[in-house]
Amino acid sequence: MKKIIAFAGSNSKNSINKQLSIYAASLVENGDVTVLDLNDFELPIYSIDFEIEHGIPDNARNFLEHIKSSDGIVLSLAEHNGAYATVFKNIFDWMSRIDNKLWSDKPMLLMATSPGGRGGATVLEIAKGRFPYMGGNIVGVFSLPSFGANFEGGKMSNEELNQQLIEEVKQFENSL
Repeated sequence: MKKIIAFAGSNSKNSINKQLSIYAASLVENGDVTVLDLNDFELPIYSIDFEIEHGIPDNARNFLEHIKSSDGIVLSLAEHNGAYATVFKNIFDWMSRIDNKLWSDKPMLLMATSPGGRGGATVLEIAKGRFPYMGGNIVGVFSLPSFGANFEGGKMSNEELNQQLIEEVKQFENSL
C-alpha cells in the first residue's frame, strides 16, 4: 500500500482546498492516506535573522519528513491575491532552507479551488512553474472552479469535473 500525504496550502479551519485534497486522496486505490493540516505546523515568519539566531524550527523539519517518507503528495493550493497563501509560502520557504529539492521528486497531484470561476488557476500556474525547480514531480493538475456550485457533502457534485479529477488521480496512481 502506497503512503500518500494530502494537504491544503491553507490554514483555514474550513478550507475548501483541504476538502478537495481529502476527496481526491480518497479516490486513490490502495493508498494509505495521511491528511496534514498546516495549523499543526505553526512556524514563525521566515527571516534569515531568525534562522541565524534560532535555527530552523522543528515544525519545518517535521513537515519535510512527512514529504520525504511519503510515496506521493496530494496538494490543493489556496489562492490569495493571485499567489500562495502566506502560511503555505512560509512553510515552503522554511523547508527550502533544509532541502532545496524539498518535494523529493515524489509524484504530486497538484490542485486548486476557489469560490470563483477561475478555480485558483493563477496559483496553479505559479506552482507549476516553480515546483519542478524544487524537486517537484507534478504528474497531475486539476482546477475546480466555483467550489460552492461543484462540491458538496464531501464530494464533487459536478459529474464532468469529477471525471476530469478521476483521470488526474489515475495518472497520479500510475506514477506511484
